[in-house]
Amino acid sequence: MKDKDKNSDSDKSTRYRLLLRQLDERLLAGGTFTAVLTDAAALLHRLPGFLWTGFYLARGGELRLGPFCGADACERIPFGKGVCGTAWKERRTIVVPDVEQFPGHIACSSASKSEIVVPLFIRQEVVGVLDVDSDRYGAFDGTDALFLELAAAKLAEVAPNEA
Repeated sequence: MKDKDKNSDSDKSTRYRLLLRQLDERLLAGGTFTAVLTDAAALLHRLPGFLWTGFYLARGGELRLGPFCGADACERIPFGKGVCGTAWKERRTIVVPDVEQFPGHIACSSASKSEIVVPLFIRQEVVGVLDVDSDRYGAFDGTDALFLELAAAKLAEVAPNEA
């Protein structure tokens, strides 16, 4: 690995650690699950390279648009469809380096080139997903997956029964 790559990965980890501390501060303040997700989307969206950042919540066999930052978005995603629906169905984080290569990708924005989707678990149930898009190919990696999963776990810790 080149020194520049090591530094950029270290910088990314540092930014995520700061974000997790900021998220802790917001979560300690309390609030509804919707308010917590709104703050989380705003905090995450400040990270470099995030084109669209938001949440889809599982309701009635589909994902429905929740709090987000970025351009307008698809309002409903069927179970198992697109990256978000697949992450929900498979109960796992999915990193997509090139969205055009993902079978069944749902194109809400032509500007999106890569994507990462992290399921939100509450009491072992997937109640939604965190979806992040970038306008760069290959923008997300294992570091993003690790820290976004940690952020999702923090959100689950404070989720009220309304989720």
